[in-house]
Amino acid sequence: MYTPNTDSEFYKGPLKLKESTYIPETDFVYPDNPTEIFLHPVKKHDIKFDENYPFYDTSLPMMLWKGFVHSVLFVLIRLLSYIAFGLKIEGRENIKKNHKLLKNGCMSVSNHVYAWDLLAVKCAFNHRPLYFPTKTTQIESGAGIFIRGAGGIPIPESIKAIRYFNEAFDKINAKHKVIHVFPEASRWDYYQPIRPWHKGTFTMAYKYNLPVVPMAFSYRPVTGLWKLWKKNPCVTLRIGEPVLPDMEKGRKESCSELFTKVRAQVITLAGIEENCWIDETV
Repeated sequence: MYTPNTDSEFYKGPLKLKESTYIPETDFVYPDNPTEIFLHPVKKHDIKFDENYPFYDTSLPMMLWKGFVHSVLFVLIRLLSYIAFGLKIEGRENIKKNHKLLKNGCMSVSNHVYAWDLLAVKCAFNHRPLYFPTKTTQIESGAGIFIRGAGGIPIPESIKAIRYFNEAFDKINAKHKVIHVFPEASRWDYYQPIRPWHKGTFTMAYKYNLPVVPMAFSYRPVTGLWKLWKKNPCVTLRIGEPVLPDMEKGRKESCSELFTKVRAQVITLAGIEENCWIDETV
């Protein structure tokens, strides 16, 4: 298990897990800084993410490609996720019983801990159309076309292009889609604690007055037939109760309250009693 850097400015105290929480043993060497990028995708394409880039691409080729990706995911992803990652989803009733609340659009958040975690979230929503902000480096990687097909919207660096990125999510929200955000911003495979979260997630929820569904990935030991091909632990996705922004409060106060409530659920859902990293945005 990874031991946090106690000299880090983000360190809060010892990590305490629930008795039933499984601690995965991996060969990964994580950075000392919990906000640092762990995995750097190999660049395959040179793309200009400016005001001319189709952040919300409704062209016929893209719509056909998204339809194909969605169909493939719908048919195969649940089975493949079970075979490859031992995916188990708990708490689906929190989505079903809140159907009326979530049907006009919602956000979900989770820790970012393995290659197919976004697809697991899609499974949790029964393959409902889902969009998510992602790094431009992911879109420029070899998997970029699949990430776009799955609903990835690249976050541009230029202030001018940010306007079009925001407009893309305005259109997505207007169509009552699911928006998923990884507040940790980068993937640390099979990492146990919940890392510090980046700003912006709850600002979006407040802007669109969207309920936020907390989710958390945790791990199980490899047993049975999985031992024949699995090196890494099996994965469990737990779904919590939706949390609504308080629109009667100011943006700053409401976002802070939303952050606190959602993060507390994510930590608990991950099987953690006391997290080792600060509960603040960075």
